[in-house]
Amino acid sequence: METVPQFFRAGPSPQVRLFFFALLSILLMVMDARFSSFSGMRQTVGMILYPLQRLAYIPATLFDQAEELINDFHLTKEIANLRQQYFLNQQKLFRLQILEEENAQLRKLLGAAQQAEIKAIMAEILYVPRDPFNRKVTLNKGSSSEIKAGQVVVDDQGVIGQITQVHPFLSEVTLITDKGHSVPVQVARNGLRSIISGAGKNNELELRYLSVNADIEKDDLLVTSGIGGLYPPGLPVARVENIEHDPSRDFAVIICTPIAGVNRNRQVLILSLSTPIPEHPEEAPPEEGPKHTTQQGRRNRAP
Repeated sequence: METVPQFFRAGPSPQVRLFFFALLSILLMVMDARFSSFSGMRQTVGMILYPLQRLAYIPATLFDQAEELINDFHLTKEIANLRQQYFLNQQKLFRLQILEEENAQLRKLLGAAQQAEIKAIMAEILYVPRDPFNRKVTLNKGSSSEIKAGQVVVDDQGVIGQITQVHPFLSEVTLITDKGHSVPVQVARNGLRSIISGAGKNNELELRYLSVNADIEKDDLLVTSGIGGLYPPGLPVARVENIEHDPSRDFAVIICTPIAGVNRNRQVLILSLSTPIPEHPEEAPPEEGPKHTTQQGRRNRAP
């Protein structure tokens, strides 16, 4: 009887192999944990594999070093720009101080009153209304911090609004974009005065009471004029966005964009004049002239 040659030897089944290696692994872990039998072998294997590990980390290390070099380059460039801007600001500050001294000297020579000093209190915006038609925000300072209604609120760009309600620890600010709010302004380029009012929309103001032939241009800067004594003069308010000259109207339609905004910063300044201007005197009623009795009147009163 012929025997069939055996090309493949049948070994143990996969389940048996899995059970054997699992049992061997558990045995080795127990021996290593109880008797530290493989600590020396582990150190030897670690020393052999260390160069391979370092070689595998080379791409990541090179990437990190390249990123640090790029960040250092940008930081160096930014520091250089900030240093240059600092020197420019210092020069502007020196010139401003000289101009203030000259202004004070001229006021003394002319006998004019000195400009009132402005006090500032830092505050933080607590609540911004979700209603798109409500142009009011709430600050974390109130009457306990000597806050009063009528004070002006600004950020690092310009005027935000005016305090209209004061509570012991909170105050409410009506934004300049509110439809019922108006600010006396003037064009920084030529000193032309007018009144700017809120349009009830975000980022839109209306410059009113300027004739169609008024000297005003697109991108003109509007600052507070100081008329009325509520807003200190010279605070940026808005910039002219669009001008419509309609000959059929008495005044031009001028749309402006506010410079400041509550969506840019959370901290604001509350301003107040240390020496407010005196109240406007009430106009005296006109005096009645002497009554003249006519001849006809005498006859009518005669019995």
